[in-house]
Amino acid sequence: MDVLLEPWPWYISGPLIALIMSFLILMGKKFGMSSNLETFCSIGGAGKFTDYFKVDVKSKRWNLLVVLGSVIGGFMGAKWLSPNPAVGISHKTVAKLKDLGFESAGTTYLPTELFSLESLSSPKVWIILLVAGFLVGFGTRYAGGCTSGHAISGLSNLQRASLIAVIGFFIGGLIMVHWLFPLIFTS
Repeated sequence: MDVLLEPWPWYISGPLIALIMSFLILMGKKFGMSSNLETFCSIGGAGKFTDYFKVDVKSKRWNLLVVLGSVIGGFMGAKWLSPNPAVGISHKTVAKLKDLGFESAGTTYLPTELFSLESLSSPKVWIILLVAGFLVGFGTRYAGGCTSGHAISGLSNLQRASLIAVIGFFIGGLIMVHWLFPLIFTS
């Protein structure tokens, strides 16, 4: 049971990802989470309003199992496989986050200052979450996929567009964390 409670080393998890990606490539499937949003919109009837969502949902049902597995796996991991709720990040990062007002830094996976019912009474939190959600959705659509789709599936297929997208994701993440994040959350 201890093997489930510790992070797996790269030499186990990496080959497992490669094995799964090999099966998907051989089956002609592409992995990514953002494509499921398209499928959910199509199932919800968005095709009545725009032709973009008029897609064959049956051919994409297998990927909805990935979402279900992610939700179930995340729940199981948080509920039963995480004996210590503390997040393994550096003390320097925890100190910087606490300076920005995130007192829950290092003790929880999602900062309660943004992701709790109490925090939703703040208009600033609503604005941050709505703008962030819009930017993630726009970026995913503009890049033609999400980080998991490009970084895992696209790079496995040696797609140049995925390499460019992944480089862009990393640069954007660095800009956000080092410059924008402190601007947004400095009181």
